[in-house]
Amino acid sequence: MSQAKKSVAIVNASAPFSTANAKDSLDVALIFGSYEQAISLYFQGDGVYQLIPKQQPEFIQQKDFLKTLAALTFYDIENIYVCQHSLTERGLANDFSIENVAVLNRVEFSKSLHQHQSILRF
Repeated sequence: MSQAKKSVAIVNASAPFSTANAKDSLDVALIFGSYEQAISLYFQGDGVYQLIPKQQPEFIQQKDFLKTLAALTFYDIENIYVCQHSLTERGLANDFSIENVAVLNRVEFSKSLHQHQSILRF
């Protein structure tokens, strides 16, 4: 008997190199993805900084775990959403380090997020 897929939303609200939250959320997403769970990634608040291309964390003596974002498609993690309000507040453009990121307004973001059975916040 096979188990039904559980839909899980992972909300990224932390800047990429300020705490371990961003790396931990990516690790959790890949683990769930390896078990073929239905995963969606959401970026809001300072979490939108995780999607900025061409970051250079070596200048602050950090490893570039953000390169792992490119692996999301190999784990069938294709539902990736970013909050337009968070981008606008930070003066960021819709230019991301990965493809197929859907930019949603606040209402769309909330509706999409709350369609999941579980929500994990980092």
